[in-house]
Amino acid sequence: MKSVLVAAKDLKIGGIEKSLIELSNYLEENGYIVTLVLENKEGVLQKQLNKKINIIQYKPNTSNFKIYRKIINFAKKINFVIKYMNKFDISISYATYLKSSSFIARVASKNSILWCHADYLSLFNNDKNRMEDFFEDICYYKFKKIVFVSKIGKENFLKVFPKQKNVYFCNNLINSKKIYENANEEIDLKYNQETITFLNVGRHDEKQKKLSRIIKSSAILKKQKYKFRVIFVGSGPDTAKYKNMVKKYQLEKNIIFVGQKENPYPYYKISKCVILSSDYEGYPVVFLESYILNKPIITTKVSDYEDIKNKRGIVAEKNTKSIYNAMKLFIKDGYTIKENFDVTKYNFEIRNKLKEILKNS
Repeated sequence: MKSVLVAAKDLKIGGIEKSLIELSNYLEENGYIVTLVLENKEGVLQKQLNKKINIIQYKPNTSNFKIYRKIINFAKKINFVIKYMNKFDISISYATYLKSSSFIARVASKNSILWCHADYLSLFNNDKNRMEDFFEDICYYKFKKIVFVSKIGKENFLKVFPKQKNVYFCNNLINSKKIYENANEEIDLKYNQETITFLNVGRHDEKQKKLSRIIKSSAILKKQKYKFRVIFVGSGPDTAKYKNMVKKYQLEKNIIFVGQKENPYPYYKISKCVILSSDYEGYPVVFLESYILNKPIITTKVSDYEDIKNKRGIVAEKNTKSIYNAMKLFIKDGYTIKENFDVTKYNFEIRNKLKEILKNS
């Protein structure tokens, strides 16, 4: 049996973390001996991880005293090298943005894979120099393979690094059975036939998610006397800011904050439309969750939005006016999904891609 090391940050609630759980469990169920290396050995999703998967911690020192920090981290690196150098058949740096994740994966195996979760050109506002610096910083050229979870992420990477070989696109696995089962959990909020309910699930981070666009759009819709509500499932550094905006626009009856939920699926069930207002994403896990639960989507032009366009929802520009128009259109006319999602076929294709990526690693 082959051994696999996967380096990540933690197992808190998030799209990347959900995907990490599915990938790790899939590998273990298919005969791999899996070890997770986490910067923080914590997170409610840990209980969803197969019990046979080993978890170890590698946490860089973050002291404000530069010399002390460097000495401690140098010692940690030496210790990790001594203990784990080329110990694994395959290693994966799953937290692309962590230098420690890159270091761990490159040390642990000669067959190292960099797993990328964003369209980095969009993330860096089309600044190729910043994107080059980011990937240079994590030593992308030392990895045997690079995997992107979105088509546009791969395409834009190759625009900046056209000579890079062994670059793959492989979307995230999704557990439809678990989603169907968990969607039936009882919650306090109920389905309301009279009111259009929009749902946003994700981290409250204005830099990326731009939830202010949804709030401002809601303020316009309220002034125009439309009946609707928006449920925000999630939390983050800008939750307080968003709550203050809701108070400012007197939207307390229209926008509901339910906090971070380990099981968000009952909220899909009581909603009529899922909405994303982000500036950038990898391939959003909420796309897949919406497909499975048969919910139309309003989304900005994030990675692979073309999967939505004219098939499963409405595509908006990255501004308040466009999101407002999309919400108004949905309230007035609804949206009929034109292409059903075959989750069995989807996962079959992803598993085949994973076999190809891991085959010669």
